[in-house]
Amino acid sequence: MIDMKLLRETPELVRENIRKKYQDAKLPLVDEAIELDKALRGAIQEAQELRTARNALSKQVGVLMGQAKKDPSKLEEAERVKAEVKKDADRLAELEALETELDGKLHKIMLVIPQIIDDSVPLGPDDSCNVEVERFGEAVVPEFPIPYHTEIMESFGGIDLDAAGRVSGNGFYYLLGDIARLHEAVLAYGRDFMIDKGFTYCIPPFMIRGNVVEGVMSQTDMDAMMYKIEGEDLYLIGTSEHSMIGRFIDQILPVESLPQTLTSYSPCFRKEKGAHGIEERGVYRIHQFEKQEMIVVCKPEESRDWYEKMWRYSVELFRSMDIPVRQLECCSGDLADLKVKSCDIEAWSPRQQKYFEVCSCSNLGDAQARRLKIRYKDEDGKMRLCHTLNNTCVAPPRMLIAFLENNLQADGSVKIPEVLRPYMGGKEVLIPNK
Repeated sequence: MIDMKLLRETPELVRENIRKKYQDAKLPLVDEAIELDKALRGAIQEAQELRTARNALSKQVGVLMGQAKKDPSKLEEAERVKAEVKKDADRLAELEALETELDGKLHKIMLVIPQIIDDSVPLGPDDSCNVEVERFGEAVVPEFPIPYHTEIMESFGGIDLDAAGRVSGNGFYYLLGDIARLHEAVLAYGRDFMIDKGFTYCIPPFMIRGNVVEGVMSQTDMDAMMYKIEGEDLYLIGTSEHSMIGRFIDQILPVESLPQTLTSYSPCFRKEKGAHGIEERGVYRIHQFEKQEMIVVCKPEESRDWYEKMWRYSVELFRSMDIPVRQLECCSGDLADLKVKSCDIEAWSPRQQKYFEVCSCSNLGDAQARRLKIRYKDEDGKMRLCHTLNNTCVAPPRMLIAFLENNLQADGSVKIPEVLRPYMGGKEVLIPNK
């Protein structure tokens, strides 16, 4: 959500930003918001003037009623002033109702107008225009064939999709044995990796209220992702970022407490609507998975530096597990409406001989903070909005695909990088049992 003052004073800047995001259908919203804001401010001003006048008239009635005890002729004047007070009160009630109506309409529009993107964001209508920035590690294609990831898992007796389908339907899985242990090892390593970077470990609520959902994501994203609990104002989180940022709702944070750097574990639940190709079957695109996340709440002047640090943490983590990756800068049309800047970290798939997304790092500027009223007082005592950032540390289902393909050996075994061995009981290699 952008600042109404920014829209009011520089509407063309907001329009140009909408054009950069290839959302021309939203252009009329700028004029609608300006008109609603004008009407709202007019109603507020008139209401304030009426309250001032009513208070003065009320005092006048009191004086006249006191005088009427000695001079009955004052009673008629008192009744006339009473009628004026009643008239003003009726108009004030109308204005208060109008304020509520106008504010609701304006708020709804402001939720839809996209955040102002960073000047460095490449322009383009969709993800086909995302820009590769840098590669890390050598993308190797081995001489032996790489099976599909579920086939590799099945060779270890490590996955049961059929049973999950009978129990829960498509988009779910059972992980077993060494594969399940590897899943937890990656999460535990990701947790300790972030703790070593100075982040505070957190396990958040896995359900959040509707006002928090509205604060952390757009309506479009919510409809596409979130599962709602029937009969309650609760939603299952699609990522722990939602409840982690929600933790600071309506808070004025001590300036000395910033930045807040947190790493969180959670299960994640997503609708993942739509048909998907063969490469998105198995455990690539699923309704339930677990993830280690990183979030930062900081001063505005610090958010660019944190953005750079956070995506580089992902690169370091994946390279420590012998997985080649690249950084892909998201173009304007591929940015969610709350994001100022975003990039994906993509892992190399030797089987597909291409990269695929495993992490997404985003700077949301003050968008979430404005919606949730997350503020701090600066050194001069001025109230300011925080900036918020988030990044995937590691999400094992997709990460497991990259891990298994890149660490698979010709005999079907999978080598365990040194950093994971303490979490795998010291094992250096996994031997298939099928």
